Amino acid sequence: MTTWTALTTLDSGDDARTLADALEDFSPEPTGIGAFEMEDGSGLWEVGAYFEQAPDEIGLALLAAAHNARPFTVSELPETDWVAKVRRELAPVEAGRFFVYGSHDADKLPEDRIGLLIEASMAFGTGHHGTTLGCLRALDRLVDKGFTAYRVADIGCGTAVLGMAAAAVWNITVVAGDIDPVAIEVAEANLAANGMTGRVKCFVGAGFEHPDCTAQMPYDLVFANILKGPLVELAPRMTPAVRPGGRVILSGILNDQATEVVAAYGDAGFTPDETDVIGDWTTLTLTRA
Repeated sequence: MTTWTALTTLDSGDDARTLADALEDFSPEPTGIGAFEMEDGSGLWEVGAYFEQAPDEIGLALLAAAHNARPFTVSELPETDWVAKVRRELAPVEAGRFFVYGSHDADKLPEDRIGLLIEASMAFGTGHHGTTLGCLRALDRLVDKGFTAYRVADIGCGTAVLGMAAAAVWNITVVAGDIDPVAIEVAEANLAANGMTGRVKCFVGAGFEHPDCTAQMPYDLVFANILKGPLVELAPRMTPAVRPGGRVILSGILNDQATEVVAAYGDAGFTPDETDVIGDWTTLTLTRA
């Protein structure tokens, strides 16, 4: 089925959210609407809408003008099975002892690696993105240095690939949460596919707010592969959540944002250990003093 996208940018988050609300009453009705702050340092907000029939471009132009937005760019997307396409094109990812692969590459799993079967899906974290790959490499280095974790939390777990990696390498049970219910459904499916059901306890929730997460504090290791803004907001909560000498592995950070994140966690009592830069993305490993 052919679909259409309509995208615009605005200078204000309030205007972006108001425009997104207004699009809910647009005709033809969009099948999806989103408003996001762009992570390129521009300060702009992007609003996008998806349609199953060609949208009224004159109506979109009037709507943009009424909400201080730039003109919408409308694009027609051909019918594509994106999951099948990604499955065909994604090669396995190697991060030290970890080997992340799709079922189409099951025959390529080396005998001396920890295999993590992750299919392309609606949740973030196949291991190919620089943020997830950086976290896996950071975890691999910790293990090489003799670090052992008995209590691990994965905040913003997506596919649960990081939680599964920690559960596998230390033979422990990991706590993992995400604000997206779809991500938790995908995570549970991945656990079943890897024969790890129950090894990562998943919940829908933000940060350390869920009782399943708070009950395990303090942690030896916390993953938080989210975005700079939520990471900075989370910094004060990390102090009681991580034991002295415990580690945090943080990602979802653009390279020019790393200094701000390090400063926020320095104020919370964490010192930087390692930095991984993969493309545009930085992964930080820090220790609670």
